[in-house]
Amino acid sequence: MPSVPAPAILPPRGGAVGLLSDTLWRNPRFLLMLMLAPPVLWLGIVYLGALFALLLQSFFSIDEFSGLINREFTLKTYGELLLPSNLDIILRTVAMAAVVTLASAVIAFPIAYYAARYARGARKALFYLGIMLPLWSSYLVKVYAWKLILAKEGILGWLLAKLHLTWLLDAWLALPVVGGNSLSVSWTGTFIVFVYVWLPFMILPVQAALERVPANLTEASSDLGASPGQTFRNVIFPLALPGIVAGSIFTFSLTLGDYIIPQIIGTSRLFIGQAVYAHQGTAGNIPLAAAFTVVPVVIMGLYLWGAKRMGAFDAL
Repeated sequence: MPSVPAPAILPPRGGAVGLLSDTLWRNPRFLLMLMLAPPVLWLGIVYLGALFALLLQSFFSIDEFSGLINREFTLKTYGELLLPSNLDIILRTVAMAAVVTLASAVIAFPIAYYAARYARGARKALFYLGIMLPLWSSYLVKVYAWKLILAKEGILGWLLAKLHLTWLLDAWLALPVVGGNSLSVSWTGTFIVFVYVWLPFMILPVQAALERVPANLTEASSDLGASPGQTFRNVIFPLALPGIVAGSIFTFSLTLGDYIIPQIIGTSRLFIGQAVYAHQGTAGNIPLAAAFTVVPVVIMGLYLWGAKRMGAFDAL
């Protein structure tokens, strides 16, 4: 018996489900709004609402006699940020974020260039595995592992002793700003761990930007008599710069707000994240903690504005 073909247009379904389905099909904009409502509400209420509450708290002050929050609009708390001790915390954090970003870019570029130009097949898969594998492990485990590596009797100290280079480590630790009793309680140790933890966030955008550079441009540069250095300066680096800026967004912002690494590895000199934690938790000075939190928000706002002008978002 020959089979009867199904009708091209199905009859409408009855009931509430059928009515709802027909309504959504006839109104695609309403369907789009319905699908976007949960994330938009979450972003608007939870994130932006919390950010607004934080900004509002920064315009309050602490009563010096009672220790209670004085909920009157004032700029006194922001004035406290200009005190030498607080300004030193801000400058130290920004300097660390800038140095970590610069070092990550220098280390990441040759790795990303090799992956974009020469890695193929299994080698490229191995590259992605090597870059992503550290991100799959616990953040705290990595930091505490580095604490043991950089300790005075850790693996790095043992290796330098075997190479008879202990004098070099001692000379470095004797320096006034970057040194300390050991690498695990020094500015240098904090810098090393920051670079290790955030380096994958620099490598991947740079590698993506380098893959977009047409190979025929470098070949044309060589054909026109340019040296490898000139090709790098005038062709490769300008085209890869948006990827470097995109990676710097991650490394700079993550270093700017981190408080766990400086808490575990570093000296007693505070960073912004530690200052926020101390004022909010230990001291109970929530307005000053909120004012400290506004600082990286403003810095990253200006940074993102500059990054957008350089086309960094195209490499994300």
